[in-house]
Amino acid sequence: MKRYNITPNGLKIFITIILLIAVNNVIAQNKKHMVRIAKIEVDPTQVDAYKAAIREIGEASLRNEPGVLMLFSVADKGKPNHITIMEVYADSAAYEAHRQTAHFKKYKETTKNMVRSLELVDADPIFSGIKAGAFSE
Repeated sequence: MKRYNITPNGLKIFITIILLIAVNNVIAQNKKHMVRIAKIEVDPTQVDAYKAAIREIGEASLRNEPGVLMLFSVADKGKPNHITIMEVYADSAAYEAHRQTAHFKKYKETTKNMVRSLELVDADPIFSGIKAGAFSE
């Protein structure tokens, strides 16, 4: 099997493309949905705590907020403190409502000293797809 060397920028582009593909069943090309990509650099000594905080807010958001349609987070294999999150909301009002929840405020307070940098990118879906059962055991 041939192995390919991927540059850090190439990996970021690849991850972004994969994340966009993963939203197909959620967004169905609906123009009112809000898609946001968060690129986060975490203090390397606090990665495990940050991942726990991401899981906690993700589970609470999906369980309690009908306007949160999808959350998908990944860590760069080469730099595990570089986290990328794809977020899909029903619309911008759902995103604003999400920011006002107790679990979002707890996440921001918990992680404020963990995050070294944060870049938020709003995106327009072009195409996405995911096979049924792709993430089942």
